[in-house]
Amino acid sequence: MNTRSLSTIYFSIGIIFIALETIELTWPAIVVKALIIPVLIFIYYRLVWNQLNGFHRTILSAFIFSWFGDVTLQLQQFNDLFFMIGLFCFLVAQVLYLIAFFSTPGRNILFFRKIYLVLPILLYGTVLLYFLYDGLGDMRIPVIIYAAVILAMLTAALNRQEKVNRKSYILVLIGAILFVLSDSMIAIDKFAYPFLLARVTIMTTYITAQYLIAVGCLKQFEIQLR
Repeated sequence: MNTRSLSTIYFSIGIIFIALETIELTWPAIVVKALIIPVLIFIYYRLVWNQLNGFHRTILSAFIFSWFGDVTLQLQQFNDLFFMIGLFCFLVAQVLYLIAFFSTPGRNILFFRKIYLVLPILLYGTVLLYFLYDGLGDMRIPVIIYAAVILAMLTAALNRQEKVNRKSYILVLIGAILFVLSDSMIAIDKFAYPFLLARVTIMTTYITAQYLIAVGCLKQFEIQLR
């Protein structure tokens, strides 16, 4: 099975999950959601297994922790403790992405020539946390830490500009932005203002984000998506 077919399966499973959750079929939705990231892991691994290096292992580890996060966040409806576990799993995933992006050899443009590019990220984080702050309660510190880490991940993606080819840079950057938007919507929906179609927009941006990051990382090594 080629990458195009596997990619179709990946997005199809995501659509099925969104449909199941929309009609509130709890357990089928949990099972289907648990299948999304494993397909992405399979897509990625089958293309890098013969040239597996530290970078690819880090990205694959980020996918694995994302999978743990997916499953545990889906279980939060039974116990709020699962939200904390899921948040921790995604925190680890973001740290792994951060390490992979910053460890890529090359010029760190944000530290030497384009530090001003960080300002919109800082502004976004400040405004978001200000909006959420009163509703966070006991989750204030964990959410602030997570926000800082995911915005650092976005900064690391932005910093890849002169380290990788343009296609890889753009795909990973868009993926990182979508990841930030997805997690922002989770926080807004949970702590500030529940909104219509929250799960649809959250999962659509999340699934797309993970896929774009995966493809962008493959393009970094000029790997053909055969």
